[in-house]
Amino acid sequence: MQKIVVGFIRSPEGEAALSKAIDEAKLREAQLIVVHSMYGGKREDENEVLAYRQELEEVDRQLKADGVDHVMHEYVRGLSPSEDLTRTAKEEDADLIVIGLRRRTPTGKFLLGSNAQEILLDADCPVLAVKAEK
Repeated sequence: MQKIVVGFIRSPEGEAALSKAIDEAKLREAQLIVVHSMYGGKREDENEVLAYRQELEEVDRQLKADGVDHVMHEYVRGLSPSEDLTRTAKEEDADLIVIGLRRRTPTGKFLLGSNAQEILLDADCPVLAVKAEK
């Protein structure tokens, strides 16, 4: 069975990636592996953690209702989101990673780095990059 890994984040880019990953999982009859990554201790706002948990539960319910074979992973192990996605893809022997992209200035990319760039460079499988609708 094919496996597709998608990073989950509460943003238009995250929603676009999840939507495309669901479409791909249905098309390929693949298992969808939904990954949410938080740096350990960096996101101390309890309300934000609870909001993510509620949204992850909603995604899980929707995938079940749609009949999509899936697994949910929530990591708080101190790795960057790009490390969690590429590590999960490798551990699961994934066939595809789906990520959302957002436009950033060259300075923003330089100062903050780019999870998308790291995933594109480090992944052992193909990566599908999806832009959010404007």
